[in-house]
Amino acid sequence: MSTLDVARAELALAVLYLNKAEARDKICRAIQYGAKFLSDGQPGTAQNVDKSTSLARKLFRLFKFINDLHALISPNAPGTPLPLILLGKSKNALLSTYLFLDQFVWLGRSGIYKNKEQTELIGRISFFSWMGSSICTALVEIGELGRLSSSMKKLEKELKNTDKYMNEQYRSKLQKSNERSLALIKAGTDIVVAVGLLQLAPKKVTPRVTGAFGFVSSLISCYQLLPSSPKDKAS
Repeated sequence: MSTLDVARAELALAVLYLNKAEARDKICRAIQYGAKFLSDGQPGTAQNVDKSTSLARKLFRLFKFINDLHALISPNAPGTPLPLILLGKSKNALLSTYLFLDQFVWLGRSGIYKNKEQTELIGRISFFSWMGSSICTALVEIGELGRLSSSMKKLEKELKNTDKYMNEQYRSKLQKSNERSLALIKAGTDIVVAVGLLQLAPKKVTPRVTGAFGFVSSLISCYQLLPSSPKDKAS
């Protein structure tokens, strides 16, 4: 493959990535929380970028609550334990509530809805819903990691006389374990961000801490949305 062909393939992946509304939202999220980290809650250019980007991002999420509403009523994977099913459905319900209420926050902050106090109240309820969904996500990932660990140990015993990394099933489980570990880290950072935005621990979770954790969470989200390269698909 020539250098030009490689460049075309890489640009095609970039176009595919940037065509996703979710990817553009997460890139804007990284800018938003990066600006929050730089401003540290102080007036100035960085705080203006934080606020304007936050408002602009809400347009990317219009009617996005339908996604989690659909997941809420969709059947679960066979063999999933009841506690994990309940946690997963709770996550979908809370995240759908957050995204639904966030639309009213956008209406208030854009000046369409005039009741400022009501807008702030709806905003706090939506952030509590998001924090609850992040907690549920973290618990689901911990439970699923435990299930994966048990199945991997069982498979290791079956493959004790061979190279386990040559086994396709083991590699698949290992990849899923890595993906869920990353999702757990992201859920943990999102919980800290929610605590910061709600000012539940203002002395410890300052605007700068909130911005740092939000920026890391955004980078993880951007990475999770990366399309697989042709080489990965071929392998």
